[in-house]
Amino acid sequence: MTPLRSRMLEELQLRNLSEITAQTYVSSVERYARYFNKSPQKLGAEHVREYLLHLMNDNKAMPSTVLVNRAALRFVYVCTLKQKWFDEYIPHPKRIRTLPGTLSAEEVTRMLDGTQNRKHWTILATFYATALRISELQHLKVNDIDSKRMVVHVREGKGRIPRDIALSPALLEHLRSYVRQYRPKDWLFPSPDKVGSALEERSLRYVCRQAAKRAGIKRRVHPHLFRHACATHMLDAGADLRTIQVMLGHADISTTARYLQVSIQRLQAVRSPFDALQLKPIHKPGDPEPQS
Repeated sequence: MTPLRSRMLEELQLRNLSEITAQTYVSSVERYARYFNKSPQKLGAEHVREYLLHLMNDNKAMPSTVLVNRAALRFVYVCTLKQKWFDEYIPHPKRIRTLPGTLSAEEVTRMLDGTQNRKHWTILATFYATALRISELQHLKVNDIDSKRMVVHVREGKGRIPRDIALSPALLEHLRSYVRQYRPKDWLFPSPDKVGSALEERSLRYVCRQAAKRAGIKRRVHPHLFRHACATHMLDAGADLRTIQVMLGHADISTTARYLQVSIQRLQAVRSPFDALQLKPIHKPGDPEPQS
């Protein structure tokens, strides 16, 4: 391990950033160093600008990806190398807000009905019933399912904030069947290859992709779509935004409010003011259309 990497890991630890954030930042800085084949200590503002433009123009990276890479490079230069030029010379890209992708209830049903492996079925059902992030579901332990209080305990959500969410009675019955068959000891969904480890993220993504393929869904399906689907369908069923915000672990309710834009029932329930206008007919029924 290089001294710079070691120092960066110490700075991340001192700030109590999550393991996922630390891994993301370190990986981003590694890719940056490999691109120039030099240590970040020997690189400067022009190199950062060139690299970010490379991500945008050559790699066609999503704006969110560019933002993550900028944040990682800012951390290594400002927090680790104690250089103050970063914010002055490196613009902060405007964040482009997009509507959350989602799945219909019919698509979720097809994916579940087409999945015969009980473990994979339970993973998909848990994603949809709990709206957990992929890392949150990955790190669920057997003891996090509290059948007495009927809650699922999320030990470390985004920002390392724990929360409890309601446990679906229907999901609980399926979880009990899954536990009886697979006998997980610690992690709810353990890795079949690495003893004592949780199932890897790539395996969870693979389960979703394969289920979508069997269901005949052509677009890319990933675990976060189940989270969006759960939130949207809860809105359709009449749940209020505050309840959904707490369940999803959003710090800001404006993030939750985005689901109002994809809730079909909410959109269809809105009456246009045009419908209330008392308009005179522009011509009598049966009359020829007036010439313009």
